[in-house]
Amino acid sequence: MIPKRAFGALLTTVFALAMLFGFKPADNLALSGTTTAGTVAVGAAPVPSTGSTSGSSAASAAPTTAAASPTATAGTASTTAAYKDGMATGSVISTRYGDVQVEVTISGGTIVDVTALQLPDRDGRSRSIASQAAPILREEALTAQSANIDVLSGATYTSDAYAQSLQSALDQVTA
Repeated sequence: MIPKRAFGALLTTVFALAMLFGFKPADNLALSGTTTAGTVAVGAAPVPSTGSTSGSSAASAAPTTAAASPTATAGTASTTAAYKDGMATGSVISTRYGDVQVEVTISGGTIVDVTALQLPDRDGRSRSIASQAAPILREEALTAQSANIDVLSGATYTSDAYAQSLQSALDQVTA
């Protein structure tokens, strides 16, 4: 049995070596795979697929990287919805880290843009996470053509609120 003091020193040494070799804990955001089987890590190498899917999706099991746009599952009812052209502003969704609100632009019956009007800003870390998550969530929405988007690990509250605000905007423009 290792004494507690020795274990603490060992743990500190392992952590120091991990940092020396470039391991950065908790700084990466990764998709949790709610609509696709792939996982994306922001600014990192490909992350193994979780293999989990939700609903009736039949997603690809190939992992993707941050450079590649993650793909949403095709063929779900929400991806075939026709929207009325125009713009709609979603509800303000409050999270413990700040409010989230998006605006959606529809052209030709499809989502052509999603703009984050408000993102969590409680503190510097919240702003940093939100600024990393926003472009990924936007791409998810554009790809999915719905609010059925992946949740980002490390930005769960922002992801959920973004999807809720987006859904409320899409409800206004559903044909």
